[in-house]
Amino acid sequence: MRIQKVENVNLALDFIRSRNISLTNIGAEDIVDSNHKLILGMIWIIILRFTIEDINEEGLSAMDGLLLWCQRKTAPYKEVDVQNFSYSWQDGLAFCALIHRHRPDLLDFHALDKRDARGNMALAFEVAERHLGIPQLLDVEDVVDAAKPDERSVMTYVAQYFHAFSSLSKAETAGRRLGKFTDVMQSVYDMQHDYEARVGRLIAAVQAQQGEWRRTHFEAVYASARGLSDAFNKYKVTTKRTWTDEKIELDTLLGNIQTKRVTYNLAPFVPKPGLTPHDLEAAWTELAASEVRHRKAINQYIRESRDILQRNYGAEANAIRAVLSGISAELASLSGELSVQLATVDGLINRAKPVGASLRRLAELERQCTAANIDEHDYTVYSVEDLEYDSAMVTKALQKKARFIENQSAVRNMTNLTPAQLEEFEATFRYFDRDGSNVLNDVEFRAALDSLGHLFSDEEFASLYDQLSCGSDYITFEVYIRFMVELTEDQTTPEQLLQSFRVIAGEKEYVTEDDLRMSELSSPSIAYLVKAMPKSDVSADGFDYLAYLRGVFQR
Repeated sequence: MRIQKVENVNLALDFIRSRNISLTNIGAEDIVDSNHKLILGMIWIIILRFTIEDINEEGLSAMDGLLLWCQRKTAPYKEVDVQNFSYSWQDGLAFCALIHRHRPDLLDFHALDKRDARGNMALAFEVAERHLGIPQLLDVEDVVDAAKPDERSVMTYVAQYFHAFSSLSKAETAGRRLGKFTDVMQSVYDMQHDYEARVGRLIAAVQAQQGEWRRTHFEAVYASARGLSDAFNKYKVTTKRTWTDEKIELDTLLGNIQTKRVTYNLAPFVPKPGLTPHDLEAAWTELAASEVRHRKAINQYIRESRDILQRNYGAEANAIRAVLSGISAELASLSGELSVQLATVDGLINRAKPVGASLRRLAELERQCTAANIDEHDYTVYSVEDLEYDSAMVTKALQKKARFIENQSAVRNMTNLTPAQLEEFEATFRYFDRDGSNVLNDVEFRAALDSLGHLFSDEEFASLYDQLSCGSDYITFEVYIRFMVELTEDQTTPEQLLQSFRVIAGEKEYVTEDDLRMSELSSPSIAYLVKAMPKSDVSADGFDYLAYLRGVFQR
């Protein structure tokens, strides 16, 4: 039996030596005879060779490299200071820091109780075995309770962390490489797809434009021909330039695709039939020929339409002048009753309204003539400026005549006001009649009253406006004039006198001598009123004007 054991151990030793591991001072008999010291030494050599010796970190290998790796990985953790493979690991924080640095999802380092060395160690061993596949080679007591933890044991266990996380890094590296290649292929595919889609859209747009030109209907009308010319000129500086930029970008894109495929040793890109560079160039050449044909057709119709344009301008200008002359002649010969005159003026105003549209048409014709380089007109002597001035003068004369007749009609029987007062009222009305409708709404009417110095409270004004407008949304000029006559005539009615006293008294129930002096009353008038009015019951220096008025008008 011993011989067989020795032979079996020799087979194992021969394999170890075949892996370039030097074994000295130990033979098969030492192992069979259970020489613990030699056996442990051999096991450490095996561990060092297969687990620790292949570790390399910044040029350092084996134990020094492993220690440097631990120091670098735990550097962000201020509670951890790895200086060796003994005391530096007793509180368990170094193991937890390595796990947290590589797999923060497995434990929360910052939530650890830094004083619970046994709990931290047990947590690190459990997490490492359960989630990282690292066997628990040490017991918690071997590290926490030992006076000096065994360096080789700790180093052997820590080496398992290095290899576990190195394998993870290799998988991540492989994934990054594959991801990079996939990204390159996706990028190339996207560029190729983008090229073909954009070429297809450009060729389709070019062909659609040529079809539109072929369907164009030409007329010997300058506006139409000029519009086609302007549209073509706009096409050249907008659409054509956009297409040119797109074609250049497509050429560049195709070059970039081919360069990228060469960089990654891929086969050259061949676009689909109908989307090749040759197809695009053929469409571009045909577009240029279509542009020449379209431009020649436009120029021909521009020449034919110039004479028609001048004739149209002359006919329009002469017609406008005839209408204005007729209106002026009828206005100058106006006579008869005011109502007849006003009806005639209204008719003339209606006749003048279409002149504005005619002038706008003439201005458009003038613009077209200018665009067509027509400086002199062969069929008329009237310019747009001439006719606009004449039209403004005729319109102004009609408006003035209509206002004059309306004023005369409204004030025919109003003899208690001076012409100056009537003129002031009329001017105020016209100023606030912003839209020229010859009526005032509530806002305009109140503004007119305020400007004339007649102020009313909101309640008073609302009642007054409702009375004058008869429930409508406006007050006519005639109603306005009649109201202003009533408001300003000195009729010495009880109501008017009461209102005057209230204004002078500042809406108080009594009036003082000082209030009377502040008004425009003469000294004799003030003396009379002070003597005639009874004393007020609510003010020592006041006078009861209400009692005074009741006594005067009830006798």
